[in-house]
Amino acid sequence: MKTSFFSAPRRLVLSATVTAATAWMPMSHAQATSPVIAINEATAKADIQVEQVRDGISVLSGSGGNIVVLDSKGGKFLVDAGIAVSKDKLTAALKQISPAPLKYVVDTHWHWDHTDGNTWMHEAGATIIAHPNTLKHLSEETRVEDWNYTFKPLPAAGLPTILVEKDKTMNFGGSKIQLQNFGHGHTDGDLWVYFDKADVLVLGDTFWNGYYPFIDNADGGGINQAIHWVDEAIKHTSDHTVVVPGHGPVGNRAQLAEFHDMLVTIRDNVQTLKRQGKSLDEIIAAKPTAAYDAKFGGFVINGDFFTKLVYAGL
Repeated sequence: MKTSFFSAPRRLVLSATVTAATAWMPMSHAQATSPVIAINEATAKADIQVEQVRDGISVLSGSGGNIVVLDSKGGKFLVDAGIAVSKDKLTAALKQISPAPLKYVVDTHWHWDHTDGNTWMHEAGATIIAHPNTLKHLSEETRVEDWNYTFKPLPAAGLPTILVEKDKTMNFGGSKIQLQNFGHGHTDGDLWVYFDKADVLVLGDTFWNGYYPFIDNADGGGINQAIHWVDEAIKHTSDHTVVVPGHGPVGNRAQLAEFHDMLVTIRDNVQTLKRQGKSLDEIIAAKPTAAYDAKFGGFVINGDFFTKLVYAGL
């Protein structure tokens, strides 16, 4: 069993909202109920929203991370699988798009709000694709102390069987689809997915549109690596490109650039204070995120906790 610090501030709990996003609310360690259970319960009650993007691509929100669907006569190609408690509502939403069967699901990384639906989607006909490190994490038991929860390995049916270490090009539904990894980023096993015909780039949790991101330092992520991924995304996009984040609304290159500038400025602020010998508490008190808190601090991660994440990665 491995232990991960995949957690948000202790005073926060994830819940579903009517807009199919997720938010956090107070919780203390004294509470016996894991926030993961609360998240699942809230997600089970949340509606699935379907947003048509372009050229047969839709974005489904309301089941953890955003789910992207390329629909074609031959079947559906999905990016991420959401949380398993949404199975019935996701099934209905997918049928609303078309009766075409599931063919592929790409896991952008291992976190449960993006992979928990793997098993039922595979049983519905999908082949699961992921980075080798994502397979490794999904095959292990992971204890998350801050969530008072132990994630069990996924059943064999939910494990990826096509592995992409660096890049892979697929042709599906009349579109060239490019899967790429640029080293460690949000985790040690991220993939992005680019739909060439539609000019849609799906970034998973390497991009949170309008929000401070979680960075999984315990599992290979880091602030400098996260910035590198955004650098690559900006290079690979134009003003026409639709950019789909792991969390937050469907975005564009300008919003990606704004996210990049926020990451770089806060990284530099924290790094300067750390080099001056300041302690973590002193750095948090200095408010290195202050200029961005109103814009980016209203979702899962607030400025103080994002400071901790950046500090831990330097």
